[in-house]
Amino acid sequence: MDAIDRKILAHLQADGRLTLTQLSERVRLSLSRCQRRVRELERAGVIRGYHAQVDPAAVGFGFEVLVFASLSHPDVPEFDAAVGDAPQIIEAQRLFGDPDYLLRVVAADLAAYQRFYEETLIRLPGVSRISSTIVMKQVVPTRPLPEAP
Repeated sequence: MDAIDRKILAHLQADGRLTLTQLSERVRLSLSRCQRRVRELERAGVIRGYHAQVDPAAVGFGFEVLVFASLSHPDVPEFDAAVGDAPQIIEAQRLFGDPDYLLRVVAADLAAYQRFYEETLIRLPGVSRISSTIVMKQVVPTRPLPEAP
């Protein structure tokens, strides 16, 4: 990965809808060379996909909760699978130490989250403890990765 690849990534992270023509102009490459580099970044898994950032509140998910889950056993593969099957869990991270997982959950409101908590979260395989923290506001929105050192 060189400086041109990093420029390509920076521009695509800022605007994933850029056409290859626009991108090639911004990174000062021919269209064909730019296309080859983008395809190689995709093939190598550096670029994992393209998506739109949607405002959760605008589509009925204005309530966000960070959930900390501790498991009764350190390796419960069924937990990972069950978390993957719950669409309200929009992000899940395995952590070192205690708690074992951080889950980012969205819901319409407190009542909807309570139902999800009672019907899904506390029934996840291997869960020994759940702790929830309601997000007051998002201070730093999801943003592009910084430039590599």
